[in-house]
Amino acid sequence: MGPSGISIWQLLIVLAIALCVFGTNRLKNVGADLGGAIKGFRKAMEDETRTPARAAEAEPALIAEERQDTAAAAQAEEVGKAQQA
Repeated sequence: MGPSGISIWQLLIVLAIALCVFGTNRLKNVGADLGGAIKGFRKAMEDETRTPARAAEAEPALIAEERQDTAAAAQAEEVGKAQQA
């Protein structure tokens, strides 16, 4: 008996029972689905870790855009005040 309480023989018995109940085709499909799920999870984790770096790269562009918007708004206010006077 191993440290976890489950020996290799017990795992083999469980695997044999699963083969008898489900058959090889269904177990193969379950294995493929499980592998695809793990692959998708890993990809999502990689994308999430890359997102802050992308945000940091895009930040200067956003700041420049905000400055342009602020300058345009200030210029519009000046034009509006000049027309009223």
